[in-house]
Amino acid sequence: MSILEDLSANLQRGDFEGVAELTDMAIEENIAPQKILDDGLIAGMSVVGEKFKRHDIFLPDVLLAAKAMYAGMDKLKPLLIRDGIPTIGKVVLGSVQGDLHDIGKNLVGIMLKGAGFEVVDLGNDVAPERFIEAAESEGASVIGMSALLTTTMPVMRKVISLAKEKGVADKYKFIVGGAPLSAEFAKDIGADAYCFDGIKAVESVKSFLGVN
Repeated sequence: MSILEDLSANLQRGDFEGVAELTDMAIEENIAPQKILDDGLIAGMSVVGEKFKRHDIFLPDVLLAAKAMYAGMDKLKPLLIRDGIPTIGKVVLGSVQGDLHDIGKNLVGIMLKGAGFEVVDLGNDVAPERFIEAAESEGASVIGMSALLTTTMPVMRKVISLAKEKGVADKYKFIVGGAPLSAEFAKDIGADAYCFDGIKAVESVKSFLGVN
């Protein structure tokens, strides 16, 4: 088994110490940081995502794998920045104003990071203006909104309406998710996709940005 295959396998097991050590070893062997990222960390998280989609593993397993991925990313990030390697895309995420729930939103962020996207997580109770401001300042291509309460769902429409008022709606793709939502609701408010889980969010964002 190659060092990158070993790295991927350790990540899938959630062995964050092993991932950190193997990432160091790969760097010492002068393997390109992008290759370590693509063939080690992202490859491992892709397997985790597929297993989660098939219900072969569950949320605690995904969170362990994410912790392992971050252990490797901590080692790689300075090298990726040094080499000026761009991310494949940037996504702004947040739970909308009035909604303090963030477990689903956090999982979407984990899966997007695992797929190689840069995620700007605004947290919860995010005002409509903040979504637009963050997307503008961060140069994001996608705005993701989460809601678990039916009372906060209308805020999603406000975000998209605000983007239209400001004349910037065409610059972004809008994805929405949360237990009370539906594809019909997403279409009605002008969102580009309803993402019922992290896997669907990754698939949607990849499709929007033309990433294989």
